[in-house]
Amino acid sequence: MDERMSSGARSRRPAPLPARVVLAARVVLAARVVLAVAAFVVALLLTTACEAPGRTVTDDRGPVPAPPGPSPYGVVFLGPGDCSSRGPVIREVFCRSEKAAATVLARHLGTPSSGPPCPDATDFVLHVSETGTGARSRLTTGYACMRNLEPPHPGDPGQGGGPLTVVGDCVTASRAGEVTETACADAGGRAPRYRVESAVRRRAQCPDDTDLFVSLRGEKPVGCARRSTGW
Repeated sequence: MDERMSSGARSRRPAPLPARVVLAARVVLAARVVLAVAAFVVALLLTTACEAPGRTVTDDRGPVPAPPGPSPYGVVFLGPGDCSSRGPVIREVFCRSEKAAATVLARHLGTPSSGPPCPDATDFVLHVSETGTGARSRLTTGYACMRNLEPPHPGDPGQGGGPLTVVGDCVTASRAGEVTETACADAGGRAPRYRVESAVRRRAQCPDDTDLFVSLRGEKPVGCARRSTGW
């Protein structure tokens, strides 16, 4: 009777593998384990190197500086918006201080004759020179265009003062061709007065009834003035 057809027959066990085959399988398994451990170690070393102290990632753009808070003392001595005291010695003071007398409309380097013109509302000009170890800025020599915190405002048109001659001012002329600003409301002067009615780029642009040309500063340097006995 065939053993494969007999129900009571025992199944044959597979023949054991040769020793060489078993050894080769173990070698392959050991090699896989070694490769896995090596890969883990390399990954660990890379992670440690990236997180090593002393090595940080920086943003080339740099942090955005926060705007400085309000302060009466800017980087520039008597900068725009600052306030000054009155008296022979001008000091920078808090604008809310009882000592504050004028505010800075503009601040420029150089001299008023060679630098940018002051705003039309300027009442007076301060020549500023900041020197010594206490100097807080590189803007050490220049001028500040000032306006009084309270009236009077001699720089306003027709008031007869201020460092600039603007449209609406009145002037008196001398034989030497020079003009002196005077108050339009002053009727006591003997010299003829002229009022600057407009400002243009060239003399040819003045109206035909212009009696006097006055030198101004700015983009329209020619003042067209008419003679009058008073306003």
